[in-house]
Amino acid sequence: MYVTTDFRKGLKIEYNGKPYVIVDFQHVNPGKGAAFVRTKLKNLETAQVLEVTFKSGEKVAVPDLETKDMQYLYTDGTAFTFMDMEHYDQVELSNDDIGTAKNFIIENSIVKVTFFQGRPVSVEVDNFVELVVSETQPNIKGDTSSGGGKPATLETGLTVTVPFHISEGDKLKIDTRTSEYVEKVK
Repeated sequence: MYVTTDFRKGLKIEYNGKPYVIVDFQHVNPGKGAAFVRTKLKNLETAQVLEVTFKSGEKVAVPDLETKDMQYLYTDGTAFTFMDMEHYDQVELSNDDIGTAKNFIIENSIVKVTFFQGRPVSVEVDNFVELVVSETQPNIKGDTSSGGGKPATLETGLTVTVPFHISEGDKLKIDTRTSEYVEKVK
């Protein structure tokens, strides 16, 4: 069991029999009355976001979750197929189950697939991934003092803003939490 003092962003809890991840939380201690915790919870199965208030000291269950390292094989447009590296079992997740992770996974990459009661519900990628630029405008000479950038489409279809010196074929380090360019990989 988790107590409200254990709450942090990314913590997975069970609420009303469903698995949730804490997206945001705030401990509130009003001048009058009992303290409470205001949270935003994201359902791991449906991606629905709820705002829930817990009394301070209230307990919530630990969900029956299992996380496995799996290799991304391919997509047929509607589902993404992953393979268990130990038992070679394959599972499919829909576009909705994958969420924004689809912007950061390429064939043969290893990701963490979370299972709730034996059923795959979500995919987690590393905080940083390296992706190749598939399309961008040619280098532009001129005013770079404003620190602007240009759009670049990556191999997964994600479009990010990059500095002017980036060209097609460059490998970039991307932050998966913000979908932003970090640096060019040498």
